[in-house]
Amino acid sequence: MTGLRWGILATGGIAHAFTSDLRTAGLDVVAVGSRSQQSADAFAAEFDIPHAHDSYEALVTDPDVDIIYVSTPHPMHKDGAKLALENGKHVLVEKPFTVNRAEAEELQRIAAERGLLAMEAMWSRYLPHMVRIREIIASGALGEIRAVMADHTQKITDDPEHRLNSLALGGGALLDLGIYPVSFIWDILGRPETVQATARLADTGADAEVATIMTHAGGAVSTSLSSSRAAGPNTAAIIGTEGRIEIDHVWYTPTTFRVIASNGEVRETYESQVDGRGMQFQAIAAERLVSAELLEGDILPLSETVAIMGTLDEIRAQIGVRYPNEEPING
Repeated sequence: MTGLRWGILATGGIAHAFTSDLRTAGLDVVAVGSRSQQSADAFAAEFDIPHAHDSYEALVTDPDVDIIYVSTPHPMHKDGAKLALENGKHVLVEKPFTVNRAEAEELQRIAAERGLLAMEAMWSRYLPHMVRIREIIASGALGEIRAVMADHTQKITDDPEHRLNSLALGGGALLDLGIYPVSFIWDILGRPETVQATARLADTGADAEVATIMTHAGGAVSTSLSSSRAAGPNTAAIIGTEGRIEIDHVWYTPTTFRVIASNGEVRETYESQVDGRGMQFQAIAAERLVSAELLEGDILPLSETVAIMGTLDEIRAQIGVRYPNEEPING
């Protein structure tokens, strides 16, 4: 199958950004589902989508839809993706995939049983500059990778009613922002062998700042900083024995980077040339996997998504953040 027909589940800000990039790439968006007909109609009119549904149930049973992008708030990801999978639809689920590893494992099981693609929408992994960075590392140009550093720091809001500060909505800097550097570190260094985390919690109990130090195979180390209350440089660096890569602001979006040898010589400068925000690349990857009848790809296998959720669980256990009605997390 090629040219999948996309359905959009929920109509918030990230759904607008994603659908805009789908249109930029010429992909086929055929349906949208919302909890209200008015919202679905407005979204459909904005993006010229033929089917507007007043419920998620109607969307997932639409016979014209092949794959569904789940863009609800974090705690609703599992239920939305499960609903789609159980109705025979492939899913691309906005990051974080779920709120914890147990939920991710449930979706992994359902997708495997039904032979469907379930993929996390960690869109930064599919950007051209990230593809090039992996090629450079694989070539050995940096030597042995010894350290990775990344921050995702924004001044967003301290409003206790905002979803980012609400535990009931899966709030906190870690799942909304910190997942970017944590996933990036996993991408470069693999599974952490040890995790140390510290945080400052907001009055609501959600994490406002989170810092991590992790060790990896061969003794490599990584550090990350995430904040929803203060804007930092939003840069990243990969440091090897023979050179380093410095990724500019904003490192997880289409941007520039330099490959710098250990003697200070700039060996390569990369400048991204991307239409739109760049969220279309993950969708194109999903379509290719389905066409090839593959249930996961090399860039971010579902098994790795599940394992990353486990790392986020460990960080939350250390900083003392637990969501309502959540089973005790490992730690």
